[in-house]
Amino acid sequence: MASSVPKSANSSPSKREGVVAQWDRRDDFAYKTATQMLRLLRGKQVSPVELAKSTLKFIEDTQETLNAFVTVTPELALESARKAEQAIMAGEDKGLLTGLPLSIKDLTAVKGVRFTSGSRTQADFIAPVDSPASERVKAHGAIIVGKTTTTEFGCKGSSDSPLTGETRNPWDLTRTTGGSSAGAGASVAAGITPFALGTDGGGSIRIPASLCGLFGIKAQFGRVPVFPTAATPTLAHVGPMARTVRDAALLLTAISGFDARDPASVAAEVPNYLAACERSPKGLRIAWSPTLGYARPTHEVAVLAEAGARVFEELGCTVELVEHVFDDPIDLWMAEFYAGVGTRLQKTLREQREIIDPAVANVLDKALDQSIEQYYARVFARYDFREKVRQFFEKYDLLMTPSTPVAAFELGRDVPPELDGANIVSWVAYTYPVNLCGLPAASVPCGFTQSGLPVGLHIVGRALAETDILCAAAAFETARPWADKRPSFHPAGAKDGR
Repeated sequence: MASSVPKSANSSPSKREGVVAQWDRRDDFAYKTATQMLRLLRGKQVSPVELAKSTLKFIEDTQETLNAFVTVTPELALESARKAEQAIMAGEDKGLLTGLPLSIKDLTAVKGVRFTSGSRTQADFIAPVDSPASERVKAHGAIIVGKTTTTEFGCKGSSDSPLTGETRNPWDLTRTTGGSSAGAGASVAAGITPFALGTDGGGSIRIPASLCGLFGIKAQFGRVPVFPTAATPTLAHVGPMARTVRDAALLLTAISGFDARDPASVAAEVPNYLAACERSPKGLRIAWSPTLGYARPTHEVAVLAEAGARVFEELGCTVELVEHVFDDPIDLWMAEFYAGVGTRLQKTLREQREIIDPAVANVLDKALDQSIEQYYARVFARYDFREKVRQFFEKYDLLMTPSTPVAAFELGRDVPPELDGANIVSWVAYTYPVNLCGLPAASVPCGFTQSGLPVGLHIVGRALAETDILCAAAAFETARPWADKRPSFHPAGAKDGR
């Protein structure tokens, strides 16, 4: 579970020369954007050290309610905050993220910090190295406040694991955040940090972004390098989750770029993501597909997502209904993803099966049962699928769908009740196909259900075209703003639901 925050992190703020070290209400400050925080930090209106202390205290205050963190890192956070403050005071601040609090999902390595992957099989493992993303956010001056919860090895789209228990959605504490970037979704939606790093092997950034009312994006496969090698090396992405598009673009800028340790790393100049947010989407060719040909969205989700897609007609884009885009590739995705995780956990499955999530163990068994001929037949089918999708994008710039077929559902379930009969991943019908192709994709908030739960619009781009997604999402954010809407959870209300 999360480590306790030391007393030094909770001590009352002190004033430093030239720095206003405290503010009147943490609740007001919590929902400022990263861009707003940077202005306050660089203007010496807020101390990075006091901001770090306040964030650590907020984690402590909300942990029992949300259960968003598996490990809190006060020593690392305060050391980084002191360096950030020194750089700001000396006029030597050159980082994109200097002084900004950030959480990192526990499927990404941070050197010297627990690296559990949400599994009791790695409960005490300490990461020997930083991932490229962790290295880069440190180099840009970010304050890493902790590691957030994940389902076991990212294998489920819900928000629980045998190691950490259930992570709760700030919009309704009786409901899931979605997964597998569960704690990242909860922490950003609750205003603990302005953004977070998640991972996405089949939708694990976009699912919680949708269910928690956030913007989350995975860039082109390899744009953000992954190391150490993931259990799912041909599917895994690292990317930002934030309350605004521009905050996500800022973080994506900091973590993108070639790294020789990842053989799939994109060896090309990083696009100007922030400039893309200022571009007009006029003229973009958009395909809107409510089901892709096989998904089963609820009526309410389908209506809200289509209304979101139709906004782009007002923005000067063409929006064309496409009922059938491709057949469901779930078998191709499961063969690849679960074979990788199953190989990593094969010894444990044989000798200590009881410590693995039963739902996860069952799908790993099936993946490991496939013969080498069956596996490679699916590998080749994946290449055929990717080519069909490439051809689809010769006609369109963007594909839009609902991000998830349902809004947040009750805790304690792996599959929403509306989709009984689906497995632990097939219910997220819109997201995993994109990982098979490596294309960039994002979820943008597009409305709320009658019961007040967020719904996401899924935006998929052509290869290497993250800038089209950011351009469209930023324009949509301006047309239909969402960042001013906040959940009304209270830390004391965890046992009582909302």
